[in-house]
Amino acid sequence: MFRKLTLSAAIALGLGAGAVHAAVETRIEDFDFSFEGPFGAFDQLQLQRGLQIYTEVCSACHGLKYVPIRTIGDEGGPELPEDQVRAYAEQFFEVYDEELEDYRPATPADQFPVGAVESAPDLSLMAKARKGFSGPYGTGLSQLFNGMGGAEYIASLMAGYEEPPECAPDDMDGSYNVAFAYGGFPEECIDEDGAHMVPGSWIAMGQPLWGDDVIFADGSPSDIRSESQDVAAFLMWAAEPKMMARKQAGLTGVIFLTILSVLLYATNKRLWAPHKKKAKSGDT
Repeated sequence: MFRKLTLSAAIALGLGAGAVHAAVETRIEDFDFSFEGPFGAFDQLQLQRGLQIYTEVCSACHGLKYVPIRTIGDEGGPELPEDQVRAYAEQFFEVYDEELEDYRPATPADQFPVGAVESAPDLSLMAKARKGFSGPYGTGLSQLFNGMGGAEYIASLMAGYEEPPECAPDDMDGSYNVAFAYGGFPEECIDEDGAHMVPGSWIAMGQPLWGDDVIFADGSPSDIRSESQDVAAFLMWAAEPKMMARKQAGLTGVIFLTILSVLLYATNKRLWAPHKKKAKSGDT
């Protein structure tokens, strides 16, 4: 299912700044993530696959500077064993040690490093910063059960690269993406009424996922759509690592308040019942 976004939504979704002269239609797919809804939970294997995709593909440019490496071993997350967390930190990342005045292998106590490309945004909170659902789709029950759609936006963006439309000039900068609303757009693809003839826009980031570029140990599919969902789920966990604990606390609170309400109602009825009987007797 694809959803059309208005201009205000396009501005909220954009990664850059610039003038927008027409309403932008984008394609944000409503993926069925396991963590959605009041009773949803992260899929441990999916988070592990997303961590692998981030490490092998995304970390070349983007960082997770607000995420401690040790958290990939926490309950509710990828839940890697302690020895694997330590080996992962040492194998894939280096951090600058001010005392040594040199780089050293990372340890689980370190944060994920910042991105190697200065212009590439940090992904620590990206799933919370971006909103996939807007307008009538992004309010009320939709947000209650599906959230703001940050994971949907990321997955749609990763899978949204397409060949440029015929109206676009050959020398157009960037890559055409049907989910990106706030990038460059050629005048040749704008009609006489000022409306965009094709969805999306041109994004500076080249296509990061191509399908079958990551091999998973569990044999899971590695097509573009599957990889996009896996890395989006991992980035949702990175932004909301305590989501499951919050849901459990919220559910516990609702149950407690429900029981309390029933007890208060029963107590109130018992306390006032004799007085009501006396009042009725006095009336007769």
